Amino acid sequence: MTKRFISIILFLLTLALVVSCGGGEETAEDAGNYKLAAIFPGTITDADYNTLGNLGIEAVKANLDVETAFSESVAVPDVERVMREYIDDGFNIVFTHGGQFLSQTIALAGEFPDVNFIAEADATVEDLPENVWVIVRNMEVGAYGVGAVAAKMTQTGKIGYITGLTLPFTYAEFHAIEQAIGDLGLDVEVTPVWVGDFNDPSKARELADTLIAEDVDVIVSSLNLGTLGVFEAAEAAGPDVKVIAKYTDKSEFAPDNYVTSALYDFERPLTDIVTNILNGERGGNYQLSFETGIDMQLPLTNTSDEINSEAETLLNQMKSGDIEVIKDTTPVE
Repeated sequence: MTKRFISIILFLLTLALVVSCGGGEETAEDAGNYKLAAIFPGTITDADYNTLGNLGIEAVKANLDVETAFSESVAVPDVERVMREYIDDGFNIVFTHGGQFLSQTIALAGEFPDVNFIAEADATVEDLPENVWVIVRNMEVGAYGVGAVAAKMTQTGKIGYITGLTLPFTYAEFHAIEQAIGDLGLDVEVTPVWVGDFNDPSKARELADTLIAEDVDVIVSSLNLGTLGVFEAAEAAGPDVKVIAKYTDKSEFAPDNYVTSALYDFERPLTDIVTNILNGERGGNYQLSFETGIDMQLPLTNTSDEINSEAETLLNQMKSGDIEVIKDTTPVE
């Protein structure tokens, strides 16, 4: 066998190997090369926001065969340290579940360009690093729907909005409720209350009691564990006080007071984003919408058939785009 013939054979074998490996391009078949670490601000057993995030990474693990791990109850001052620990352990997708972690996530992405990051925000983020995906939560959309229901249900003409911190998304939710009332042409007063913590049931109970004492008979809660305190206040006041919640079905907490929830899902967004990463698309803004993770729980409970029908019509109008919710993050005085 001549040297020239041997050289040709080696060249063809090398070419075949390159073609079979796809020229080095990553595809979804390379999932085994990825490890996803999630960082949650609370406990995954809260039946609320953190539970939804955990269900999201479980879906990624089941659907895409990506190894996952998570840390619970991580405070903002600790998130950078926790992210670095995961990166040191070989995790190359880091997901921070909460808008409060956005700035630290983007900053660390610049230091680790080979690691993929998934963050959350309440508006589209411009000039993102190429290795960062942002889930834009658009929570004002859900707030508009439940705010309209609250405005239709109140018998006193007074509804309350109770939330944790003065953040852009809580301002946007309050203004969306105001928009819904205005669009409906109803004479309804909405009172906002900030607890100072999304997870303090005692303080939430105290402030909900105050709202009820001021003749508020429908309370829209944008809290996490704090919602338990709102339900306690409503139960103590009797079935005439209604509660609308957020994130998940919370009917079991106060069956005679519960109406509905603005529902959110992170399984679809995280699965979509990690699939994009596996296919080489490493960054961008991912909008939460009715198609990708926002909904309102129907049928409503503890209300009339007429209001149920009106809520269904309203939801269909929102989904079709006939109703446009304005994102207004102007601080509330």
